Amino acid sequence: MPAVLAEGLDKQPLDGIAARIAGLGFNCVRLTWATYLFTNESYENLTVSDSLTSLGLEDAREGVRRNNGRMVGMTVREAYDAVVKAIGEAGLMVVLDNHVSRPQWCCGNDDGNGFFGDLYFDPEEWLRGLELVARRYRDSPQVVGMSMRNELRGPNQSEPAWYRNIARGAQKIHDTNPDVLIIASGLSYDTDLSFLKKRPLESNFDDKLVLEAHWYAFSEGQRVEWADQPPNRVCSELVRRFDEQAGFVVHNQNRSVLPLFASEFGVDQRGTNRADNRFLCCFLGYAAERDLDWALWALQGSYYVRDGIPGSNETYGVLGSNWDQPKNPTFREKFRLIQDMLQDPRSSNLTYQIIYHPYSGQCVSVDDNNNVVLSDCKDRMRWSYNGNRTAIWLMGSTHCLRVEGEGLPVLLSTECDDNQSVWRPISSSWFQISGMDAQGRHLCLESNSSTSDSILTKECLCLHNLGCSKNPQTQWFRFITSNVE
Repeated sequence: MPAVLAEGLDKQPLDGIAARIAGLGFNCVRLTWATYLFTNESYENLTVSDSLTSLGLEDAREGVRRNNGRMVGMTVREAYDAVVKAIGEAGLMVVLDNHVSRPQWCCGNDDGNGFFGDLYFDPEEWLRGLELVARRYRDSPQVVGMSMRNELRGPNQSEPAWYRNIARGAQKIHDTNPDVLIIASGLSYDTDLSFLKKRPLESNFDDKLVLEAHWYAFSEGQRVEWADQPPNRVCSELVRRFDEQAGFVVHNQNRSVLPLFASEFGVDQRGTNRADNRFLCCFLGYAAERDLDWALWALQGSYYVRDGIPGSNETYGVLGSNWDQPKNPTFREKFRLIQDMLQDPRSSNLTYQIIYHPYSGQCVSVDDNNNVVLSDCKDRMRWSYNGNRTAIWLMGSTHCLRVEGEGLPVLLSTECDDNQSVWRPISSSWFQISGMDAQGRHLCLESNSSTSDSILTKECLCLHNLGCSKNPQTQWFRFITSNVE
């Protein structure tokens, strides 16, 4: 059994962890909780010290004592309260995510936590848990949402039971705390909302209902495709599938339109997993283009215990095993663009284009010497592009991007009225951007980041996918529309 305690409190002070989250550019924490924590009497008086001691985790207990001494004598419920409070004091929002009923690692088809009526998933107890948690944090303004259940799944899942119970859960939260967003998971590990095309979830919750979906390289068994198949084709096909299964809810014709929260995606933060790296490029481009709201799994660099191993590391965790630094030293730069609001529906500002390079997480900019370069997206330039076979203009200037030749840097030029200054997105993923040199050769923008921050024009890679063993993602650029100052 887990310790029923937020991870990392044995490694760093709680307020330091919360401040580090904010410093990494996040504005919200999706904080998991187990139904039993609040419904089962055995947790009412269980202290943090006793919880860790019962699991033989004396080192973790002493680590909590060193770093968060006042929490050792708290009950596990009081410790959860303290975590919610610290998150708010760091200026962050909280989404309370009902992850499981019986506290344990999630998720499996046969773990008893997957669907209404499973061994540990009594619908009435689940409703009681939602009510208790909604009431407990009703006066905590940092709690902005409650996710009703993580990754519904397993052999017992059914659409009728989903509609019946999700409606009951949403009503229970609304009646108890009308000020929070109500977040609903789909089926099949939260990869499938497609049944809503036939029948929407009826509600009268004052536009508070949000749908959530999860997407990983391994979702629906796709890891091999990401690792071994041409990335242009895999990305385009699986973006299409994600839209069919979930993304459609934000533009559902003839049906109610609802917000979509990609409440889990993630990759091995060490950067050594080929499938994850390729998936991440695709996801970053998708998320930026749609200005998607998302949560990254996961923050934790380690666990008190997992799979029977004390102090087990989490390769998907943003933080290292000591919880003091990100595993990936370029994390802030890599994820910066999708952490920003890019499209404000209330704004009357003129739109512009950001040219985004998801492989690096950087944006196309111009340095002090008028060289076209990749740089941190906090310094991104505004571009104007009117579509296929038109010039890419630097806004507020008479300059455009121009092709000089194979392997040469792309130029910022005032010569903008010939074939060398017109561009078009190509390839099945529409990520590669092609122009033409004086010899009539079609060349693509390509990052030269291995040796510099310059951007070259080179032979377009893997346009037809078949037999291509190269990874074209150094050539992946995406036009991102924004209207945010």
